[in-house]
Amino acid sequence: MKLAILGGGGFRVPLVYSALLRDTSDRRIESVWLHDVAQDRLSAIGLVLSQMAAGHPSAPRVTTTTDLDEALNGADFVFSAIRVGGLAGRTSDERVALDLGLLGQETTGPGGVAYGLRTVPVAVQVAERVAAVSPGAWVINFTNPAGMITEAMQQVLGDRVVGICDSPIGLGRRAARALGHDPRRTSPDYLGLNHLGWLRGLSHEGADVLPQLIADDALLGTIEEGRLFGAEWIQSLGAIPNEYLYYYYFTRDAVRSIKGSAATRGEFLLDQQRRFYDAVIGSPQSAYQEWQRVRRERDATYMRESRHSDDERRDAADVEGGGYEGVALAIMAAIARNERSAMILNVRNGCTAPGLPREAVIEVPCMVDADGPHPLATRPLLGHQLGLAQQVKAVEQLTIQAARTRSPRLALEAFALHPLVDSVSTAHVLLDGYRQRIPDVDALFR
Repeated sequence: MKLAILGGGGFRVPLVYSALLRDTSDRRIESVWLHDVAQDRLSAIGLVLSQMAAGHPSAPRVTTTTDLDEALNGADFVFSAIRVGGLAGRTSDERVALDLGLLGQETTGPGGVAYGLRTVPVAVQVAERVAAVSPGAWVINFTNPAGMITEAMQQVLGDRVVGICDSPIGLGRRAARALGHDPRRTSPDYLGLNHLGWLRGLSHEGADVLPQLIADDALLGTIEEGRLFGAEWIQSLGAIPNEYLYYYYFTRDAVRSIKGSAATRGEFLLDQQRRFYDAVIGSPQSAYQEWQRVRRERDATYMRESRHSDDERRDAADVEGGGYEGVALAIMAAIARNERSAMILNVRNGCTAPGLPREAVIEVPCMVDADGPHPLATRPLLGHQLGLAQQVKAVEQLTIQAARTRSPRLALEAFALHPLVDSVSTAHVLLDGYRQRIPDVDALFR
């Protein structure tokens, strides 16, 4: 089978390849095509993968190309992991908002709207080329904002586009481990949007064990979310929020922390990755070793702005445990070999989550088989959870419409209606600021 990875020069591509190396089944990926618009990044990641493959006689063959159709032609699966505008665009996503005292983050808040505006047209174009060149392929979307981009691509390819994220996976694992259970033998009751969901239950041997964790201050203190939100707030909610909900529940704290840092997350990664790609060019024989070092540094500092000064590093199990690459492999195994597997995915809502549009992409546990993912029945969202999800989903859909119709009026509406933007006047300033700082956003409306 052939796998095409779009954004193939991206730093996280080796995580996917490492998962492929662990697959020893008869029907597995034998050919990997990396596509990117940046040849130097492609070459660097190609070196990393070739060194990873050493000692693996059945390692998938790797081919790099800057020709999209060549990468897609004959593909069984397509991983979309593109970053339109690169990390330089991400830093602008962050800084334009921060300059106005608003949250500067790549998927949450106005930064996510700006990122979506410039990414949707490219993602839709990719979907159109998949439909033309490899219509039988399944697209697994990693590109952020994952829910929004998955929904935009589904407008072309339908349910053959599935979005994945490692945040809910990690939350379920941490909750299970805190209670002394094997995560593989638990089933999460989780529902929401990408980067905006709640763990409401955790089934183990037919019983919901999550209330035990929520009621125990000490146990909550052993997991990331317990330290992030505090036991009192989690107990008030009666559920454990996805870590990205920190930006909604503790907005002032997050903005203050980010503004007080020497660099935003995007600026940190931009500098780190420049040094990584330069190091590979300067010392190609050590490409994989350098990638491993930088990956540990990157993972350990993930969402640092949400941690207290005495708790700045992530748990070792989270850093080493991986996430979305394992889910991606499980999706392919389920579809290609009918190895039924349950996992949390971004899929079309249908009637799974009442109160959200049927065409909306939601994040929910699914059973995946040869026919693709099937959302599992779950309790509906209620109260503030439903209200927040409805408002953010409305913003996502406005952003998709604005990008596809090149409408600055709809873009302004998306910014103005976002719950983390406090004024229509501010929305005007945001849109102008992003157009001035990010050429891809300005070009969309010209």
